[in-house]
Parts: sequence; C-alpha cells; structure tokens
Amino acid sequence: MSAYDLLGFAAGALRGHRLRTMLSILGVSIGVASVIVLTALGEGALVFVTREFSSLGSNLLFVIPGKTETTGMAPIGGVANDLTLEDADAIRRVRGVRHVAPLTMGEARARAGDRSRDVTVAGTTVDLRELRSIRMQAGRYLPGGDLGRAPRVCVLGAEIRRELFPDTNPLGEIIKIGDERFRVIGVSEPRGMSVGMDLDELIHIPVVRAMKLFDQTSLFRIMIQVSSHEDLEAVKAGVREVLLERHDGEEDVTLWTQDSILTALDRVLTALTLALGGIAAVSLTVAGVGIMNVMLVSVSERTPEVGLLKALGVTPAQVLAAFLVEASILSTSGGLAGLAGGFAIVRVFTRLYPVFPAAPPAWAVVGSLGLSMAIGILFGAFPARRASRLDPVQALATRY
Repeated sequence: MSAYDLLGFAAGALRGHRLRTMLSILGVSIGVASVIVLTALGEGALVFVTREFSSLGSNLLFVIPGKTETTGMAPIGGVANDLTLEDADAIRRVRGVRHVAPLTMGEARARAGDRSRDVTVAGTTVDLRELRSIRMQAGRYLPGGDLGRAPRVCVLGAEIRRELFPDTNPLGEIIKIGDERFRVIGVSEPRGMSVGMDLDELIHIPVVRAMKLFDQTSLFRIMIQVSSHEDLEAVKAGVREVLLERHDGEEDVTLWTQDSILTALDRVLTALTLALGGIAAVSLTVAGVGIMNVMLVSVSERTPEVGLLKALGVTPAQVLAAFLVEASILSTSGGLAGLAGGFAIVRVFTRLYPVFPAAPPAWAVVGSLGLSMAIGILFGAFPARRASRLDPVQALATRY
C-alpha cells in the first residue's frame, strides 16, 4: 500500500462514520482549546501584574513595618517599633535616595455641601507626585516644607471631584473629611486602577493631618525612589542600617525592591500558568481514550475488510500504519480545530476586556498541538496493533 492508499483507506473509514468522527474531533478540540485559553489567561495575568507594578515608577524600594522572612507575603505579627516620619526623614539622607514618600491610609466620610460619600484618604507628601508621576488636572499638588506645619489642604481624585463637585470648580472650596475641614487645592488627572487601587477614588492630604485624623502612630509604608537601578541594593543596605540604628538594633521592618516583588509574582504566576495548562491537558487524555474506543469499534466493524486486505498481500505493518493514520487524522484535525477555537475565545475575551493582555505562550500552542497528535498515535496504537495481528482466514469468516 502506498501512502496515498493509506490516506484513502483512513479517510474512507472516517467518512463512513461521520458522527463518530466529529465527536472524536470535538473531544480533542475541547482539550486543546482549554489549554490555549487557560494558559492565555495565566500569561495575561503575569503581563498585567508586571505592567501594573512597572506603572508605579522605576527603581523603587518599599519599607513596610513588621518583619517577614518570606517573599510575596505581607508581614504578619507584632511590630516592635512604629515606622515614623522621623524614620522617613533619616532615610532621605541615605546616599542614592532621590525621593521619599511616607504613606498612611484610612477610610472616612467626605462631605461637600449636601453631597457626601465614603472615600479612601491617602496621607503623604509632595514627593509622591514625582514618585508616582501624578499629573494635575487643575490646581496644584500637596505643598512641601515643614511636615509639622502642614496646612489642612487636599487634592481630589478625578472621580471624587465628579461626585462631590459635579457642576462647580472645586478649587478653593471646603470639604469635610471625617471631623476635619480641608480646602481643595488640586484635582489629579484620571488614572484608573493601579496595583489594585483606584487612584481616581483617592483624596490626598498631608501625612501629618492623616495620622491625626485616623489616630495613627505608625506609617503604612515608606516608598523610596532610588537615583539609578545600580544603586538599589546599596540604598537598601543603607536604609536597613539607618533603621537598625534608629530602632535600637531591632530589625522590625521589611524592605522590598520592585524587582524582588516582580520576581516573586513571576514565579507564582508562571507556576499557576503551568498548573492551568496541566489541568487542561487532562481533558486531552480523556479525548485520547475516546479515540481509542472509536478505533477499537472501527477494528471490530472492519474485521472482514482487514482479512481481505491481508489475503491480498497487505503486510501487518501496512495494516498497522493504516489504522495509525486514521487515529492521527482524528487527533490532528481535533488539535487544529482546538487551536482555532482557543484563539477565537481569547480574541473575544480581549475585545471584552482590552486592559487584560491575554495571549497564549508559544510553548502552549506548540505543546498542545504536539500532545494532541501524540495522544492520537499513542491511543490508536493498541487498536491498530490488534488489527495488524488478525488472522486473515478468521477475519474473512467473521459475519455481522
């Protein structure tokens, strides 16, 4: 039998049982599409989170109260010493530090005239504007100068401004945050979500005022921008040394660089992507079992035909090849259909959610197609081997 004859033999058998053929192809295509879609979501999550952290700024170092020995988790347990504004001032003197932004957070009720809503209040300093590249839609950002003499002023996020001052210019107006009154001096440009926080829903006030408003003694974070990437580790060591000295030798803070956070997230999300791909690949194995069952039925139904072929001189190896070609056609067709379906689903998803850059990695595309073909051959081998071992006399005598 020539290669053309093998293909004709396999194609004829598949055309003779169209419903069974389509169901087998459907089983493989669902498995391949699952791999494509799930790995695309995992890869998209990795790119999305990396992009979000990169939008924070460059060459960043975070000082967090509390000590942890692991990466990727927030510090837990007691804090021996508060992280204070004096700590932030001491950090400014470390060589290589460009900007230092102390940060504290809280929730409060904001009122402007007869309008009010719950808001997230960020207490910080003028350095945050440079560190986070905050642009102003109107007015100016928080003033610099002596933190202890910080005025009662605030900067509104774009959404806060829209809700509290929909028809008027908010600059110079008074709003009440909690039990204190603040004068609006600026409105930030719309930014949307960034690392899980909607910047348009924030009200910025001087950090000293925020700590008094929420009766806080410790900062939530200190964000540091380093002059250059090469200085990150040196600045990290310098900051640790300064804080150890100020906290009586107690190492009670956690220092994270932007790179270490991204590395930890990359490991977690890469493992998640691989796990999702592995779970989806299980369905390919199930589809392979379906192909094996289809081929076993095909061998049983075509026993007389196999007997006739062998009586005419077709070798067992050629019979084996004929049935393997049939199984390969099923799995390859299913794999290609699954790729097309998977890419179509991913495309629809990215149209609906354009901010999420879902795209299957190359290894998933090649691996899923290769695995579908391999499964077809693997699960088709047993039925094909069974057909090649049929005795021609007994096969010809079989009646159905």
